Amino acid sequence: MKGIRAVIVEDELIAAEFLKEMLEKHGVEVLDIVDTGAEAIRTCIRLHPDVIFMDIMLRDHVSGSEAALAISREIDTKIIFLTAYVDDEMVDYAVEAHAAGYLTKPYNEAQIIATLRLATEGTKVSEAAVRSKEKTPAELSEVRLAGGFSFDHGRLFKDGKQVALGPKALKLVALLCERPGTSISNEQISMHIWGELVNDKTLRSLIFRIRHLTDEGLIRNVSGTGYLIEPAR
Repeated sequence: MKGIRAVIVEDELIAAEFLKEMLEKHGVEVLDIVDTGAEAIRTCIRLHPDVIFMDIMLRDHVSGSEAALAISREIDTKIIFLTAYVDDEMVDYAVEAHAAGYLTKPYNEAQIIATLRLATEGTKVSEAAVRSKEKTPAELSEVRLAGGFSFDHGRLFKDGKQVALGPKALKLVALLCERPGTSISNEQISMHIWGELVNDKTLRSLIFRIRHLTDEGLIRNVSGTGYLIEPAR
């Protein structure tokens, strides 16, 4: 994840240092660590980081939510909230500040990197799609797949006969059919289908149901990090 520049806004030194260590381990450049809302606004506007990890509760009278709103009005950056809990007020702030996501404390390395990837890589994919004017899954013309399967305008077929899949299963197949033969990460799949990160068991259960109704080799796991759908050869 080299090339990503981050600022950490966190008033708990141990938590901040842990986050810094995890980010740097994955190639992220941590520009600064600050612990007040006012300093966060000044620092972030000056340094213009790619990503800001923003704690909600800070040391001064400016909360992380207020700082995020002020920053988002001045610069284009991704804000990931750090919070001990999620309530309606926090969600409202996140929406208004165009937050890219949130981490619920206590967080671990996997959660940190997954959330960061979704905030950065997901945006790149979206922007690339706009530039190339790619069609949405529902607009995709027929995609021929391995084993006599095909996906056409939101429906899966086997030798011309429609396969009865549920809404989530079809949504997953549609996502994979955007790039047949290319692995899609578990994190991207989770956000696309559920709108949040889900545990591996939930995703594996959905994959199992699809395989049960189709073919074991149609959707393939790639090194435990994602899934791809096999195109026709």
